[in-house]
Amino acid sequence: MIGLKKTIRLAKTARSTLSCGMLSLASRNHGRAHLVHVDAARFLASVAKGGLKVDEQLVDFVKEICPGTGIESESFWSSFGKMVRENHSRNKELLDKRSAIQSKIDEFHEGRSPIEFERYKKFLVDIGYLVPEKEPFSISTDCVDPEIALVAGPQLVCPVDNPRFILNAANARWGSLLDAFYGTDVIPEDGGAHRGREYNPTRGKKVFEEVFRWMDDIFPLAVAKYSQVEKFSISEGKLTVTYDNGKQDTLRNGKQFAGFLKDGDELRSVLLRNNGLHFEIVIDHKSSIGKSNIAGIKDVVVESALTAIADCEDSVAAVDAEDKVQVYRTWAGLMKRSLSVEMQKGSRMITRRMNTDRVWSTPAGKELRLPGTTVLLVRNVGMHLYTDAVTLEDGSEIPEHMLDLAVTSLAALHDLRSSGETKNSRTGSVYIVRPKMHGPEEVEFVNKLFNTTEDFLGLRRNTLKMGMMDEERRMTVNLYEAIRAAKERIVFINTGFLDRTGDEIHTSFRAGPFYPKAELKQQPWLKAYEDWNVDCGMLAKLPGKAQIGKGMWAAPDNMRQMLKEKIGHPMAGANCAWVPNPTAASLHALHYHKCSVQQVQNENIAGRPRANLDHILQVPLLKRKLNADEVKKELNNNCQSILGYVVRWVGQGVGCSKVPDINDTQLMEDRATLRISAQLIANWLYHNIVSKDQVLSALKEMAAVVDRQNQHDAAYTPMVGNFEGLEFQAAVKLILDGKDIANGYTEGTLVQFRRDYKRGQRGSRK
Repeated sequence: MIGLKKTIRLAKTARSTLSCGMLSLASRNHGRAHLVHVDAARFLASVAKGGLKVDEQLVDFVKEICPGTGIESESFWSSFGKMVRENHSRNKELLDKRSAIQSKIDEFHEGRSPIEFERYKKFLVDIGYLVPEKEPFSISTDCVDPEIALVAGPQLVCPVDNPRFILNAANARWGSLLDAFYGTDVIPEDGGAHRGREYNPTRGKKVFEEVFRWMDDIFPLAVAKYSQVEKFSISEGKLTVTYDNGKQDTLRNGKQFAGFLKDGDELRSVLLRNNGLHFEIVIDHKSSIGKSNIAGIKDVVVESALTAIADCEDSVAAVDAEDKVQVYRTWAGLMKRSLSVEMQKGSRMITRRMNTDRVWSTPAGKELRLPGTTVLLVRNVGMHLYTDAVTLEDGSEIPEHMLDLAVTSLAALHDLRSSGETKNSRTGSVYIVRPKMHGPEEVEFVNKLFNTTEDFLGLRRNTLKMGMMDEERRMTVNLYEAIRAAKERIVFINTGFLDRTGDEIHTSFRAGPFYPKAELKQQPWLKAYEDWNVDCGMLAKLPGKAQIGKGMWAAPDNMRQMLKEKIGHPMAGANCAWVPNPTAASLHALHYHKCSVQQVQNENIAGRPRANLDHILQVPLLKRKLNADEVKKELNNNCQSILGYVVRWVGQGVGCSKVPDINDTQLMEDRATLRISAQLIANWLYHNIVSKDQVLSALKEMAAVVDRQNQHDAAYTPMVGNFEGLEFQAAVKLILDGKDIANGYTEGTLVQFRRDYKRGQRGSRK
């Protein structure tokens, strides 16, 4: 292997022949050697900035967004370069510590069955995996927007590399309940209530019946039902309804009347409030929908997603400077409130922009202004990812999360320093979610990076708020101390079953085979983990200052089932939970009207015994013999899921989308779903539940299924007949190398294959 300087010198002397070629460099990231492919043209297009080599595209982008922030681009790169040079070694040390701990756990489990629990627990303490908890404490986070600190409601997570999707998420603060019921399976299609291209009055009637049923429950009138209302009117600051040919009625709880809008003497809107969330009854007797009911109700609009995470991580396929600039440019557009998207609507083109604030009159006649958009958080990548968009002077990739932190914070200065009435944060904060941290030591390190970033951007301490994903087993068992490590800036803790399960498998990979995925959900560790997360948040006094969150409803077409089940999240004490799209947010908002999370936290959780740590540490190993049919079914299900996701990631650069499962049910898939599927099969392979031949055979069989499911996608390349293609080979590698991939993370493999795909190398990776 030739040295880096000589390689670059040779490249410069042969620029024309290497401009589309590759330079192979030996590199070592967090203690695991691998081959890094560096595109010669891009390397040569980098610019020296702050002691770093920065891709020209990124240099140009930072120069583009600096005006209006008070930061000069040269100053930014100088400060950022200093931060990277002073901290990249510590980043590697912490990743090496992860690997060292995992190696000790692997050695402990190898050849040892069954697990002697007390010995195992002591071992985890001895190796520093489980740290002692110190004295009680309370977080002291301040300047938090009420959508995060005080009001419970749905939360969206959306890839920030797709401007249309993230713009829809930003505008999902308000949504039509009529549309949400009409367009989903919440309303059955029997009895002539089918969905079609044209409006179906029979279905519309059932929609109004369902909406009125919810309104009777949430905003009950003293006597009447909403289906009886003939007219809404406002008199002397009170809401009055007329029903049954002249009878008068009003709200059972008059405090729920929050505001109204009039056009002259004609009432146009009635605003109701419950548990901090709003319902708007829109009245227009002349509209086609308004004519269908005697009260003239055109729509019922609900306050839906209070917050949305603009995701740079699991739902994004960003592998180089070009991709990262797209991610950052969209985030900057959100922070400037300048993001717009041209889109087709019917026969015409429209421009969609971020919504402005909405204004009503209060019952007392004063102005009531409510945000028209969600409060946006941004999720950076994890500590384990490295990027070639910026390198050290010797060509070594830098930790990508440092770049994310610096650039997303720089872009957020546009919001902080805006003089406009409509802002993302009305309290002057920037909300940054941090994934895949492993305990308090890593949180302390990231907190230090937040301090440094605040200093070079001229921000007061703790302007940058931290959201913390509890999705790694070592984070879970040390969550209380992890919160302490960021107690002045923490605003969010959140569970994530899929990533958490992937790490559960990888941590105890050598202990034995794990249950199939469906049965894993039924094991004691999962409920203990979910309860433990809430308990730690309550003990650290998050309510009133920060969110305690729950994970995603992954089946966007199964809204009827979601409406039945997802109320379990607020009832468990979570004041936000993830939904897959704006329509789901409008439906999930109903749960926060039915259930007061604050009341649940105060009455049901604050005084209960804490979840049992021993239950979390019980490894959910398979305790029964699987028959051949069960093995084949689980193997096929997971292989189909892996292929269905990987083909879009590698071949199309899509990090999150609706992917049909083996039964053609559409499910939201991202890297978390991939991680658990790949780890489970790798675990079964290691413990001889399946063989390598069975795995390869299942992958080839499921490739035909995935090809059929994507047959109408013009951008899709079939796998059958091309098993040497990058998409198929990426899936193979994720499984066969699964036991040796750090923490079972899929990103490294996906990035390698996607980079090769973008560079036109469609052959197999050797």
